[in-house]
Amino acid sequence: MKKLRVGVIGTGRMGERHCRIYSNLPQVEFVGASDLDQARGRQVTQRYGTTFYPDYSQLLSQLDAVTIATSTPTHFDLALECLERDLHVLVEKPITETVQQGERLVQEAESRGLVLQVGHIERFNPAYIELKHVTEGMQVIAVNLRRLSSFDASNTDVDVILDLMIHDLDLAIDLIQAKPDQICAWGRSVHGAVDHAVASLSFEKGPIATLVASRVTEQKIRAIEVVAEGAYIEVDLLNKNIAIHRRTLPQYLDNRVSVKYRQESIIERISVPMTEPLLLEVQNFVDSVNGEGVCGTPGCNGVSALQLASQVTEQIGRSSLINL
Repeated sequence: MKKLRVGVIGTGRMGERHCRIYSNLPQVEFVGASDLDQARGRQVTQRYGTTFYPDYSQLLSQLDAVTIATSTPTHFDLALECLERDLHVLVEKPITETVQQGERLVQEAESRGLVLQVGHIERFNPAYIELKHVTEGMQVIAVNLRRLSSFDASNTDVDVILDLMIHDLDLAIDLIQAKPDQICAWGRSVHGAVDHAVASLSFEKGPIATLVASRVTEQKIRAIEVVAEGAYIEVDLLNKNIAIHRRTLPQYLDNRVSVKYRQESIIERISVPMTEPLLLEVQNFVDSVNGEGVCGTPGCNGVSALQLASQVTEQIGRSSLINL
């Protein structure tokens, strides 16, 4: 079988991770990478045994598919150019700066029969995949999602909503399988943009989702809590752990003194595979391009998450952003 020729535009923190994954996939020919920072680009391509292209256009002419891992403001122009060259595209989140730009990319990909995948990596987190299995058939009452990081570890070309919260907005609408009918949101600014945000999403005849995203904490947290009828579920997306608390009423009889003991609850700990989410994401992209699978996070998902993020931003604006 002919190998899929792929390349990467952007060799920053995420771009380098894509380079590492591609360099180890047997069904891929990793042609090369490009970056405006030539020193950085040459360092990364040398590390993963491929070619650096100072001009990304020369790279694109040799590819079947490409990852775009550049700054958000460049996503639209680069992705549109790649699609117009009939290349399959995996673009890091957020898909674009505006909903209209995202919709334009989706239309272009659909009209050309191309795969447009968005890097909502948490959809491929084994702990989240297992959570969807666990909650299947449950009556979910509430979902709480927390995503906290330090400022130094964050992507500062966008605010915390597009940097961090957009992941959990995507997970919320995927887990609940609906879009919210009401949104309330509040934000605080520490470094000039929204750096700490809280959003509450209400779903008609469904659960309440509360999201907290912050890039001014000194602890990295990626957590989901689900309140369901008869169960409380804790998910640690970083350490791939799931704990299910269930209420039970078993009674035990001591034959000697006839004393009954009641156990109020039990905790089930789910074994989750320690597979790297990015590996699953990139493998899904390659498989969907080769016609061997369905794209797990198509462009329309990226547009939906961006649309919701825009609504959260609007709500914060209405509630008056406070600068600390």
